[in-house]
Amino acid sequence: MCTSIISNHKKTLVGWNLDLLDMEYRVRPNDLGVFIEIKDRTEGWMPIFGANKRGDFVGMPACWPYDDRSEPQDGRTDIIHLDIDLLMMKKSLAEIRDIAERGAVSSIPGVTFMGALSDKDGNLLHIVPGQGTKYYNRPQYKVMTNFSPFKMDSERHPWMGWDRYQTANALLATKTDDFDVSDMFEVLKATSQTVCPTVVSMVFDVTDNRVYWCENRNWDDVRNVQL
Repeated sequence: MCTSIISNHKKTLVGWNLDLLDMEYRVRPNDLGVFIEIKDRTEGWMPIFGANKRGDFVGMPACWPYDDRSEPQDGRTDIIHLDIDLLMMKKSLAEIRDIAERGAVSSIPGVTFMGALSDKDGNLLHIVPGQGTKYYNRPQYKVMTNFSPFKMDSERHPWMGWDRYQTANALLATKTDDFDVSDMFEVLKATSQTVCPTVVSMVFDVTDNRVYWCENRNWDDVRNVQL
């Protein structure tokens, strides 16, 4: 599931709702950034989402319906490890864009994960393995939920999040240049879920290099860390 948002006004802000069912997670601030880690049965704790001190943000919504063109193939890098490379600052957004535009990105067997990746300048890269990439040079705002931006609503699935996409876009269209952290949390609250519950809501104030987050929709209990 999940909802990923970027907004470029006076400030560059990234919003992220992580929606998880039956998976163990933790939010871990460290010297490199603030990471949301998922516990994998074989790999242990994996830093998959979040912000780094360089100004990058990594979101990775699942795409519904699944598309078998994202299946692993020889010569392709799986999107999870590519996203980790951006989060850990082993690769730049430009390097990942080059890899993605060559069609060299896959997902993992049976699941089409997408990438919603941004940098300190507010540039945005959307990756859908097997379908393509879309690069946006500092867009005013963009939203990604759980459907392919190449298919939009042409294929329906109960988890695709078309309603969340429409809600977020409608709210963002009304915002002014003074759009700030509290405004982004309003959008995240409006697009949060309980069926596949929103377990982390995170706002990265890229301009001020500060990360804010709350867990389990506790909107009055927001933590923050200066990077």
